[in-house]
Amino acid sequence: MACMRLGSKSEAFHRDGRTWLCTTGLPSDIAIEVGEMSFHLHKFPLLSRSGLLEKLIEEFNNGGEEATGSSSAPCVLDLHDLPGGAKAFELIAKFCYGVKTELTSSNVVSLRCAAEYLQMTEEFGEGNLISLTESLLNEVFSNWVDSIKALETCEEIQTPAEDLHIVSRLIDSLAMKACADPGLFNWPLADQNDVKISPKTASLWNGIYSETKPTLPLGDDWWFDDVSFLSMNLYKRLILAVEERGMKPETIAASIMYYAKKYLPLLMSTQTTLNDYNYVNNSSGATISESEMRTLLEEIVGLLPYKKGVTSSKSLLKLLRVAMILQASSSCRENLEKRIGTQLDQASLVDLLIPNMGYSVETVYDIECVQRILDNFLTVSVESSSPCIVEEGQVVSTENNNNNCDGMGPMTMVANLVDGYLAEVAVDVNLKLPKFQALAAVIPDYVRAIDDGIYNAIDVYLKAHPWITDSDREQLCRLMNCQKLSLEASTHAAQNDRLPLRVIVQVLFFEQLRLRTSISGWFFVSDNLDSSQNLPISTGNLGLIPRTDGYRPVEPAKDQEQLIKCSVDDHDMKLRVLEIEKECSNMKKELQKLTKTKKSWSLLPKSFGFRRKSQSSSQKESRSVHSSASAHRHPSSEEGKESIPPNSLEKSAVGERGQ
Repeated sequence: MACMRLGSKSEAFHRDGRTWLCTTGLPSDIAIEVGEMSFHLHKFPLLSRSGLLEKLIEEFNNGGEEATGSSSAPCVLDLHDLPGGAKAFELIAKFCYGVKTELTSSNVVSLRCAAEYLQMTEEFGEGNLISLTESLLNEVFSNWVDSIKALETCEEIQTPAEDLHIVSRLIDSLAMKACADPGLFNWPLADQNDVKISPKTASLWNGIYSETKPTLPLGDDWWFDDVSFLSMNLYKRLILAVEERGMKPETIAASIMYYAKKYLPLLMSTQTTLNDYNYVNNSSGATISESEMRTLLEEIVGLLPYKKGVTSSKSLLKLLRVAMILQASSSCRENLEKRIGTQLDQASLVDLLIPNMGYSVETVYDIECVQRILDNFLTVSVESSSPCIVEEGQVVSTENNNNNCDGMGPMTMVANLVDGYLAEVAVDVNLKLPKFQALAAVIPDYVRAIDDGIYNAIDVYLKAHPWITDSDREQLCRLMNCQKLSLEASTHAAQNDRLPLRVIVQVLFFEQLRLRTSISGWFFVSDNLDSSQNLPISTGNLGLIPRTDGYRPVEPAKDQEQLIKCSVDDHDMKLRVLEIEKECSNMKKELQKLTKTKKSWSLLPKSFGFRRKSQSSSQKESRSVHSSASAHRHPSSEEGKESIPPNSLEKSAVGERGQ
């Protein structure tokens, strides 16, 4: 802590009400009025230190002699404009009398300004107050805590401190320290005397605990709490200073939000009205009115870095909610809506549910605000992303011949967010159909990989609004694509009485078509599985197109190709394939049983020496077909089979038929 001790004499002043008296034994010959306090002092100690007091005493004496003809009239001077007031002049009087006093970071600014006002230069004595306070200020500039305390005292005497460039020097000093690595310097970052020692942090040596101060972890936010005690004016100047010095925007935004949470309790509250917030006690113990909170909020919003992503969407949405509660300016709300729109993909559904604060409250949530935020997001996404060619609901190419557009990930996340938001607000019976449709239609159809979310929102709306007409129901169901529903959603939609009959028929048709396509594709893959492992497959000759999970046939008709291209959820596809595999395995078992039965009956005529011409040709074909299967069942050769006696062959056939 920066400190300077002045003087060596004992205390020579005592206070009597609003009067300070000097107990030197000599009667006072001058009275100086500073605010509500009166100082009864002596002229000589003051004349030897202050140029202003020398001038004022001389003018008073000349004026008194001219008026009364003698110089015995009491000298009374008014110094109501003295920076620092009576407290500062008390210290100056002690300095002039040589009484013991201390200069610290808490009073050095006021004493420096008062010394400048009283003209206490080196011309009126070596080691005068101006030079002493300047030397102490240089020590203050090198210490973080002292600089913070000194800057806080500038609030009361901001004008003279600005004239002497004390405020700017303190801010530059703090900005330099905040941008530097605190671990490289031995700066005291907090009042270490207040740190309580626990047994865990005490060191044990020979059975005796030694109270050692714990080391405090240092991060990018080590200075947030210290600067939060500054007024908005000084804090704003400090933030601009650290920004000029190249501090990361993320750190600046975090500091601003820390400051905002300290003085805007609505950010941490769930209240949606100001009935209980006419005057709010913040963490510093001061009171802040609604108008002051509104002004503070607008300053904070304007101070936040505009770079995308440096301030979380959650924090921006909280600020927007408070701005609506405090009825901030339209420019402030538009600024927040644009910031949120640039990073809407990072928002969560809970934060997006902003209560309606308008005078004519129609709906529970402010849907128009979300609509504007979504429009801003789409505007930014269109400007930042490369042009995509969309054909039949699918992204087929881009400028760089890629299959995915830039920003398709954020667009998909926003689509899911909007679908969830629609499901939440659809419960409101006051929500009109045009508003619901307008918000749902903003998201392009090709962005949604699956339409389960929008189907859920439509179903919730139909359940909460059972009185809407059939035509409105059909118009509402046009927002979803029946081809892009999962198996669970399709099953639910096929049994949903709230949907129009036309939509239910479409769902059943597309599900049947998808099932037929998947079955045919599975049969083709299973039949050619062995050959595909060894031989290359020509997709051009077989009429196939490659997929990540195998190959599927291409229908020649264009409408058939459009239906096959619809995306199917991987998990649902696997479930259907497993069911089909079970059915196919059962069919193969039945075929094997039939084949064995037919073979056993065909051996009976052969054992008696009868053979028809048609049977001989069919046996040749059956041998060529079942050669591989019989080889696995009977490792013996064909010659071994012919050498078996007819009776034993008949027995084996009967045994096989019994199996």
